[in-house]
Amino acid sequence: MASTPKNASERKVPFRSTTLGVPKLTRDDVELLKRETLHQGFFRLEALELRHRLFAGGWSKPMRREVHDRFDAVGVMLYDPARDSLVLIEQFRAGAVDDPVSPWKLEFVAGLVEEGESAEEVARREAWEEAGCKVGQLTKLHTYYPSPGACNEQVTLFCGLVDTHGLGGIHGLDEEHEDILVRVLPFANAWELLEQGRLDNAMSLIGLHWLNSQRASLRAAAWRAQTQSETDKE
Repeated sequence: MASTPKNASERKVPFRSTTLGVPKLTRDDVELLKRETLHQGFFRLEALELRHRLFAGGWSKPMRREVHDRFDAVGVMLYDPARDSLVLIEQFRAGAVDDPVSPWKLEFVAGLVEEGESAEEVARREAWEEAGCKVGQLTKLHTYYPSPGACNEQVTLFCGLVDTHGLGGIHGLDEEHEDILVRVLPFANAWELLEQGRLDNAMSLIGLHWLNSQRASLRAAAWRAQTQSETDKE
């Protein structure tokens, strides 16, 4: 017989999404006192002087925060449901130059959003430029801040269905100094690399955990579509 909680605090209360769905504090609760550009290159580094409301009431003391001002980005996890395979790219990453293992990283195709482009257009453009790959159905997974404590960049991540037959080789744009090696591997191998820590960026972690829960339905849908196509040809 199940035990009864001794008091209300021990009872499991159903979570209501509205509890945290609407933030208590918003942009209106921040007073920006000064904005200064410290560096302007391909990216911008800003110093913000601000104060904000406190959860307990009142205002914080003025503080200084440095923010890395970046373009928004788009990533696309390229997945072939018929072959249960993924397309990964390997390239040098300056931010990982001091990595004790290697500054060459395995990643999903990704790129920055250019003016006038939609996220979907970026996903398809980058898939072609970096992997020579044409994308079919696109499914948006998440839009998230990789590091909101110091950077304003938002990343939108998609799953793009592809045919991996014939994919591989070295790709990238010469004018962007890209030297990108395309690798096609089964999902099981990609998951093993994740568990080993070889896939060590947020985009890959988020995408592969999503795919781990959805690949059965994606593969079933691909099988049904193939079966229907063969039936229509008869």
